[in-house]
Amino acid sequence: MESCIFRYHHPTLLTLPSISHKPHFRFFTRPDLGGGGVSSSSSCFLYYRRRPFIRASAGASPCEFSSLNSPLEPRSMVGKFLSAVLQNHPQMFHVAVGEELKLLAEDRDAAHARMVLGSASDEALLHRRIAQVKENQCQIAVEDVMYLLIFYKFSEIRVPMVPKLSSCLYNGRLEILPSKDWELESIHSSEVLDMIREHITTVTGLRAKSSVTECWATTQVRQFLLARVYVASILYGYFLKSVSLRYHLERNLSLANHDLHLGHRTSVMFSYGFKDAIFGHLSNMPSLGQGLIRPEEEIEDLKCYVMSFHPGSLQRCARLRSKEAVNLVGSYSCALFNNKESGSVENDDVILTSFSSLKRLVLEAVAFGSFLWETEDYIDNVYKLKDD
Repeated sequence: MESCIFRYHHPTLLTLPSISHKPHFRFFTRPDLGGGGVSSSSSCFLYYRRRPFIRASAGASPCEFSSLNSPLEPRSMVGKFLSAVLQNHPQMFHVAVGEELKLLAEDRDAAHARMVLGSASDEALLHRRIAQVKENQCQIAVEDVMYLLIFYKFSEIRVPMVPKLSSCLYNGRLEILPSKDWELESIHSSEVLDMIREHITTVTGLRAKSSVTECWATTQVRQFLLARVYVASILYGYFLKSVSLRYHLERNLSLANHDLHLGHRTSVMFSYGFKDAIFGHLSNMPSLGQGLIRPEEEIEDLKCYVMSFHPGSLQRCARLRSKEAVNLVGSYSCALFNNKESGSVENDDVILTSFSSLKRLVLEAVAFGSFLWETEDYIDNVYKLKDD
């Protein structure tokens, strides 16, 4: 079990109840969706497409939604429902997510359609207000879904997410053990990992191949600066995911174009003869995709590819695409670094920590950004997200 450890302080990072140790829930379907109570969560979202209300009943070990022990707790009923599914029926989690996203899209679209139909009636203002409220509710629910999908991806690689830092601090010192560096690095390709290691060196000062002594050396850092580094690393992970996909797509298109061009040249050479081909008969024939796709020899490694970006293209790849993603990054960073007394992430307290713990936080943030890109892309195919 991974934990934040400093001397005698051992708060648990993550607790996922086993399937055999089930809490007791009663499910209630929404009146506006029809139907009576059902006996299992799967029947709610698999067969009847009814969104349930969930209430934990008294029992030997009641399941609380916060028992995922993550910094951010679900704010919507949809988020709380999926949180319970993730804890008690993880094998059904993706099915439940898909059904809930469809229901959210239907609810939002139905409210918008009623607003359009009633725009000329006396109740136009009422329908407009209902549509706005429904859209806000759906947006909060989708942000919860987005976060839980990211949480699930971390659980797949067996990496618990760091809880609120206040629970990991003891006398002003922060230590996160074990580091889980290998697991967090395993989700990236070698070329992306090289750029991540350079990023770690830039923001922490820790070299890529540091000794054990150097990793466990301590340093002082202000908490609000640590929060900024964490958010910047999320955005960097998001950027690397976007740009690496674009890099491989362009490289594959370049290879395909190269093969197609060779095949075209070969067929024409047989038509006109080798002599005509050699002496320039083909020199005036434009190649397919010329000017649109860079030749293979011009596409170097990922780092050189990124360095060759036009500033506009660089900004598009680094920018979060949806408003929901922007809100999630903001709310998650506040939950992780929030100071209960000040209520703000702009906490000027100085904490003592090791370079190993700093590296762990940066690696988690980069992975969070990469998972955010994948999650955002998945959700947008079912529920149209708002452009930021």
